[in-house]
Amino acid sequence: MSRALTEQELHNLAMNIVGKQLEADGFEFLSVNSVLKKNPQFVCTKDKKLHFIVVKAISYPNDPKDLELVSLNKMKEHALKFEADTFYAGVGLVNAGSYANPVFLNEEYIVDYDGLVKI
Repeated sequence: MSRALTEQELHNLAMNIVGKQLEADGFEFLSVNSVLKKNPQFVCTKDKKLHFIVVKAISYPNDPKDLELVSLNKMKEHALKFEADTFYAGVGLVNAGSYANPVFLNEEYIVDYDGLVKI
């Protein structure tokens, strides 16, 4: 039986997609936070530099590249206290069978993710 993914499940899926990319790019994870609406999701280091990464699952028809959907000013101010760079990772998710449907458990989906955007 198919059911739509919950907001938390979509968030976890987006985090998995971004986490795999970060790992492949040589980032080391200091902390991972999967609680919805609690930023950042990843605190990482790479080349001895601290990075705060905010991950958002964005459902169709919203555009994952639209930074207006996410208020990141507070996160950037917080990161500056730690001399960290802040990045946004918007992950668009849509049902592969029909864009009109939500993403369902155990069904194919399409990912629209272009990587990290420095804030």
